[in-house]
Amino acid sequence: MGISFYTFHGLSYVIDIYKKRITPSNNFIEYSVFVSFFPLLVAGPIERATHLLPQIQKDRKFDYAKAVDGLKQILWGLFKKIVIADNCARYADMIFENHSDYSGSVLVLGALFFAFQIYGDFSSYSDIALGTARLFGIELLRNFAFPYFSRDIAEFWRRWHISLSSWFRDYVYIPLGGNQGGTFVKVRNVLIVFLLSGFWHGANWTFIAWGLLNAIYIIPLVIFNTNRTNLEIVAKGKFFPSIKEVLAMLLTFSFTVFAWIFFRANSINEAFSYVSGIFSESLFEFPSFPNAALCIPLVIMIVLFMIIEWMGREEQYAIAKLFRGKPKAFRWSFYYLTLLVIFIFAISKKQFIYFQF
Repeated sequence: MGISFYTFHGLSYVIDIYKKRITPSNNFIEYSVFVSFFPLLVAGPIERATHLLPQIQKDRKFDYAKAVDGLKQILWGLFKKIVIADNCARYADMIFENHSDYSGSVLVLGALFFAFQIYGDFSSYSDIALGTARLFGIELLRNFAFPYFSRDIAEFWRRWHISLSSWFRDYVYIPLGGNQGGTFVKVRNVLIVFLLSGFWHGANWTFIAWGLLNAIYIIPLVIFNTNRTNLEIVAKGKFFPSIKEVLAMLLTFSFTVFAWIFFRANSINEAFSYVSGIFSESLFEFPSFPNAALCIPLVIMIVLFMIIEWMGREEQYAIAKLFRGKPKAFRWSFYYLTLLVIFIFAISKKQFIYFQF
């Protein structure tokens, strides 16, 4: 259990010693806690010895403010997992497993449901892990930074599974030469990183195709040195984005959702069959599937979820400073309402997607 994550921890520890970034720990217990710290063991984030070991080595005292902040992040993680991810999974699973029975418009809905499922599922685990660690006075690396508000694929990968992306950047991409050198070197390095990322997710051609698609998306940005254009969060300091930013976000999100089809499909043939089903005349039909009306409350929850994420996009997590300055009764009403919604939408237990990687 957790083999890939403690392998990443062990590798980075040895490499950082070799590169003289850190000195070896002389305390086996401290090292063991770093490698197998329980909140992040099964699905990350992937920690670095330079970041986590010093926190383990120093004395810590219970901090009430940190604990409150940690509990809020855990609450938001539970909302994302139970309300968004698990309920989206019901419809995504149904549509993907029976994709040949549905119109192109329904298949688009299935891909969208999976996009919100995997984001809600994976980022929720990270929220719960970070919040739990904060109860112990430990600050883990941030793993998600509102990736669906990205304006290009390079920005998306700076905001999605940040600890894995940065691990591949620091220990694979840069040692290979990074973006220094000719066009061939840049393209080669990007392909290696994304194909490795795909292969890490599983020995299935679907993951290789998913990695290759993302490499194809990002290669033009790397070649023309526009991959670091969007470093700040979108519409920083403003509530509404510009039309250009909206279009850029929609285009990036569309590319991402298309790639997720290959990630979710059981086989490469199924993925191509799903895509061909989308690009058919039935794409323009009104989406219809069994019990379609039952997903309306879920769609409303997704919309509300994205509004709250947008409002809190400049913070570490969406509700970190939501309703700041409002009366205590107002804030607590929101927390209890969130708990109530979690209980109402709770369905049969769904395993975290990234437990399998």
